[in-house]
Amino acid sequence: MDLETPLRSLIASLGLELYDVEFTAGTLSVVVDRPGGVDVDALANANRAISAWLDENDPIPGRFTLDVSSPGLERRLRTPAHFTRAVGEQVTLRERRDGEKTRRLEGVLVAADAASVTIDDTNLGHVVVALDALERARTVFHWGASAPVAKRTKSHSTSKKG
Repeated sequence: MDLETPLRSLIASLGLELYDVEFTAGTLSVVVDRPGGVDVDALANANRAISAWLDENDPIPGRFTLDVSSPGLERRLRTPAHFTRAVGEQVTLRERRDGEKTRRLEGVLVAADAASVTIDDTNLGHVVVALDALERARTVFHWGASAPVAKRTKSHSTSKKG
Protein backbone atom coordinates (compact mmCIF):
# COMPACT_ATOMS: atom_id res chain seq x y z
CA MET A 1 0.00 0.00 0.00
CA ASP A 2 1.58 3.26 -1.13
CA LEU A 3 0.45 5.94 1.29
CA GLU A 4 3.56 8.06 0.88
CA THR A 5 2.69 9.50 -2.55
CA PRO A 6 -0.85 10.75 -1.78
CA LEU A 7 0.08 11.88 1.72
CA ARG A 8 3.14 13.78 0.45
CA SER A 9 0.88 15.73 -1.93
CA LEU A 10 -1.76 16.36 0.74
CA ILE A 11 0.81 17.52 3.29
CA ALA A 12 2.53 19.77 0.73
CA SER A 13 -0.79 21.54 0.11
CA LEU A 14 -0.68 22.54 3.80
CA GLY A 15 2.81 24.01 3.48
CA LEU A 16 4.39 21.01 5.21
CA GLU A 17 6.82 18.29 4.23
CA LEU A 18 6.20 14.58 4.77
CA TYR A 19 9.20 13.43 6.83
CA ASP A 20 8.06 9.85 7.42
CA VAL A 21 5.08 7.54 7.20
CA GLU A 22 4.93 4.09 8.74
CA PHE A 23 2.16 1.62 9.56
CA THR A 24 2.99 -0.74 12.43
CA ALA A 25 1.01 -2.47 15.17
CA GLY A 26 -2.30 -0.85 14.23
CA THR A 27 -0.92 2.70 14.13
CA LEU A 28 -0.39 4.87 11.09
CA SER A 29 2.38 7.27 12.10
CA VAL A 30 2.72 10.35 9.92
CA VAL A 31 5.61 12.70 10.69
CA VAL A 32 5.51 16.18 9.16
CA ASP A 33 8.00 19.01 9.15
CA ARG A 34 8.79 22.41 7.65
CA PRO A 35 11.67 24.86 7.88
CA GLY A 36 11.59 26.51 11.29
CA GLY A 37 9.60 23.65 12.84
CA VAL A 38 5.98 22.63 13.17
CA ASP A 39 3.62 24.20 15.68
CA VAL A 40 0.51 22.74 17.28
CA ASP A 41 -1.85 24.46 14.81
CA ALA A 42 0.00 22.96 11.83
CA LEU A 43 -0.19 19.50 13.43
CA ALA A 44 -3.91 19.89 14.11
CA ASN A 45 -4.56 20.99 10.50
CA ALA A 46 -2.50 18.09 9.15
CA ASN A 47 -4.31 15.65 11.43
CA ARG A 48 -7.74 16.84 10.22
CA ALA A 49 -6.72 16.75 6.54
CA ILE A 50 -5.14 13.29 6.75
CA SER A 51 -8.06 11.91 8.75
CA ALA A 52 -10.56 13.22 6.17
CA TRP A 53 -8.48 11.78 3.30
CA LEU A 54 -8.27 8.39 5.05
CA ASP A 55 -12.05 8.36 5.66
CA GLU A 56 -12.73 9.19 2.01
CA ASN A 57 -10.20 6.79 0.43
CA ASP A 58 -10.16 3.99 3.06
CA PRO A 59 -6.69 2.64 2.10
CA ILE A 60 -6.26 0.63 5.32
CA PRO A 61 -8.84 -2.01 6.19
CA GLY A 62 -10.09 -2.32 9.76
CA ARG A 63 -9.40 -0.22 12.83
CA PHE A 64 -6.21 1.73 13.32
CA THR A 65 -4.91 4.78 15.10
CA LEU A 66 -3.63 7.83 13.25
CA ASP A 67 -0.70 9.60 14.91
CA VAL A 68 0.46 12.88 13.35
CA SER A 69 3.57 14.45 14.87
CA SER A 70 6.70 16.47 14.18
CA PRO A 71 10.09 14.77 14.03
CA GLY A 72 11.18 16.60 17.20
CA LEU A 73 14.66 17.70 18.18
CA GLU A 74 16.04 14.18 18.09
CA ARG A 75 14.85 12.76 14.79
CA ARG A 76 14.55 9.09 14.03
CA LEU A 77 16.63 8.18 10.99
CA ARG A 78 15.15 5.32 8.98
CA THR A 79 15.42 5.97 5.25
CA PRO A 80 18.34 6.93 2.99
CA ALA A 81 16.72 10.38 2.59
CA HIS A 82 16.66 10.84 6.39
CA PHE A 83 20.39 10.09 6.59
CA THR A 84 21.25 12.34 3.63
CA ARG A 85 19.34 15.19 5.25
CA ALA A 86 21.22 14.64 8.54
CA VAL A 87 24.77 14.80 7.10
CA GLY A 88 26.79 17.15 9.29
CA GLU A 89 24.67 16.50 12.38
CA GLN A 90 25.50 14.64 15.58
CA VAL A 91 23.93 11.15 15.48
CA THR A 92 23.82 7.92 17.42
CA LEU A 93 23.59 4.55 15.68
CA ARG A 94 23.14 0.98 16.84
CA GLU A 95 24.81 -1.45 14.45
CA ARG A 96 23.95 -5.16 14.37
CA ARG A 97 27.06 -7.27 13.74
CA ASP A 98 26.96 -10.97 12.87
CA GLY A 99 28.15 -13.06 15.80
CA GLU A 100 29.13 -10.00 17.83
CA LYS A 101 27.51 -7.65 20.28
CA THR A 102 25.49 -4.75 18.88
CA ARG A 103 27.79 -1.75 18.54
CA ARG A 104 26.73 1.76 19.55
CA LEU A 105 28.33 4.59 17.60
CA GLU A 106 28.02 8.31 18.24
CA GLY A 107 29.52 11.19 16.32
CA VAL A 108 29.04 13.39 13.29
CA LEU A 109 27.37 11.86 10.25
CA VAL A 110 29.81 12.72 7.44
CA ALA A 111 28.29 10.89 4.45
CA ALA A 112 25.23 8.91 3.42
CA ASP A 113 24.01 7.16 0.29
CA ALA A 114 21.40 4.55 -0.62
CA ALA A 115 23.40 1.69 0.93
CA SER A 116 25.52 3.03 3.79
CA VAL A 117 26.40 5.86 6.16
CA THR A 118 29.76 7.12 7.36
CA ILE A 119 30.09 8.45 10.86
CA ASP A 120 33.06 10.16 12.46
CA ASP A 121 32.67 8.25 15.71
CA THR A 122 33.94 9.93 18.87
CA ASN A 123 36.11 6.90 19.78
CA LEU A 124 36.69 4.97 16.54
CA GLY A 125 37.09 7.67 13.89
CA HIS A 126 35.47 7.19 10.47
CA VAL A 127 33.23 4.12 10.43
CA VAL A 128 31.14 3.00 7.44
CA VAL A 129 27.94 1.13 8.32
CA ALA A 130 25.56 -0.56 5.88
CA LEU A 131 22.00 0.74 6.23
CA ASP A 132 20.65 -2.80 6.47
CA ALA A 133 22.92 -3.39 9.52
CA LEU A 134 21.38 -0.52 11.47
CA GLU A 135 19.12 -1.49 14.32
CA ARG A 136 18.30 2.09 15.30
CA ALA A 137 19.51 5.59 14.46
CA ARG A 138 18.63 9.15 15.45
CA THR A 139 20.03 12.64 15.60
CA VAL A 140 21.31 13.87 18.95
CA PHE A 141 20.40 17.26 20.35
CA HIS A 142 22.81 18.78 22.87
CA TRP A 143 21.24 21.30 25.23
CA GLY A 144 23.31 24.38 25.82
CA ALA A 145 23.55 28.15 25.60
CA SER A 146 24.15 28.11 21.86
CA ALA A 147 21.21 25.82 21.12
CA PRO A 148 18.45 27.26 18.92
CA VAL A 149 15.07 27.87 20.47
CA ALA A 150 12.73 25.09 19.37
CA LYS A 151 9.03 25.48 18.77
CA ARG A 152 6.87 23.46 21.05
CA THR A 153 5.19 20.56 19.27
CA LYS A 154 2.55 18.13 20.29
CA SER A 155 1.35 14.86 18.83
CA HIS A 156 -2.27 14.61 17.73
CA SER A 157 -3.97 11.23 17.39
CA THR A 158 -7.32 10.04 16.18
CA SER A 159 -8.81 6.60 15.82
CA LYS A 160 -10.56 5.32 12.73
CA LYS A 161 -13.28 2.80 13.22
CA GLY A 162 -13.45 0.02 10.65
